[in-house]
Amino acid sequence: MNQIRVGEFVALAAMLISLVALSIDAMLPALPAIAADLAVADQNDQQYIITSLFLGLGIGQLIYGPLSDSIGRKRPIYAGITLFVAGSALCLFAPSFQLLLLGRFLQGLGGSSSRIVTIAIVRDRFEGNAMAKVMSFIMAVFILVPALAPLLGQSILLLGDWHLIFVAILVFALVAVIWFAVRLDESLPPEKRHALQLKTVLTGIRFILRQPVSIGAILVMGLMFGGFVAYLSNAQQIFVDIYGTGTAFPVYFALLALSIGAASILNARIVMRLGIVQVCLLALIGQCVLTAVMLMPSILIYDHQPPLWLFMLYCVPLFFCLGLQFGNLNALAMQPLGAIAGLGASFAGAVSTTLAVPLGALVAHQYNGTPTPLIMGFLAFGVGGLLLFRPLCLQGASSP
Repeated sequence: MNQIRVGEFVALAAMLISLVALSIDAMLPALPAIAADLAVADQNDQQYIITSLFLGLGIGQLIYGPLSDSIGRKRPIYAGITLFVAGSALCLFAPSFQLLLLGRFLQGLGGSSSRIVTIAIVRDRFEGNAMAKVMSFIMAVFILVPALAPLLGQSILLLGDWHLIFVAILVFALVAVIWFAVRLDESLPPEKRHALQLKTVLTGIRFILRQPVSIGAILVMGLMFGGFVAYLSNAQQIFVDIYGTGTAFPVYFALLALSIGAASILNARIVMRLGIVQVCLLALIGQCVLTAVMLMPSILIYDHQPPLWLFMLYCVPLFFCLGLQFGNLNALAMQPLGAIAGLGASFAGAVSTTLAVPLGALVAHQYNGTPTPLIMGFLAFGVGGLLLFRPLCLQGASSP
């Protein structure tokens, strides 16, 4: 049996979880080129290249969690990455925009396996604040991928066309699954597995629905993720079309991604002392205050067109607040669900993503040549998250 060290485990888990992030963020610089090559009429329709993957991600998460509780953690990841590779190949050779969207959907459907089952593997090995600490380290390493992915995509576009980006994503997936196969042992022994029966799944879901901490964290996670989906869908338009950053777009994108990573590193230090609930609450309040303050000069002084320096001055601390929430909300949702970690991770991921995708797409499609719709979306999601978090999470979570 391999005795994988914590550092290697964190790096491997981050690589598995980041497969979907790479598939999203590496494509951002290429969206206009893809839309032009595949004759997309409405500029805002290029956002579907992002949201179609998220749709597959939401559906896939319903499958792999319960499956991993039944047959173990490793085989569902193998099956999912096989489907991911098939979707990537379809994108690579797609002759039409509709077939490319189908390939992106399959990428999300398959890539959800590594994302959701990896969280269950973390829960198999850790719990409570210790899990939150490990998840923070994983998020800190993971964030390097989305931080550098647009730069990778931009660099590839300088060497060739957007098809080569899908080749790079395929190579990343194959390296991740080989590393996983060689170095990580099965974390769910046969005696702890549950038969894959509808009755068992429904019993598990009923158990989850009776956990106010889990439900509160899942709903808030969906709102926060909704803001992030909107940002990813609009990022290229805001930075390139509004602010004219051109090929420097990946640099600005990386700064915000690194802000999330910095928050994850700090969280690993403070969560053991303050507790998950307190850190999430402070981050939600910070998001609301920052966004409300940003809206005033943006609307009253700059007529909805804040300068780039002000937009970045707002986004850096905002994304720091988001970074404090992502890993903690996941850990908080999973805290009461150790006995059904696979189903719990699946349910949490599916519900939060299903909530996030339409909300994020709705906000993103309001894009009108200004960043105001996105900023207002972050305010609405922050206020909604705060209203949900207090009664649902604080009711049942003293200090996980």
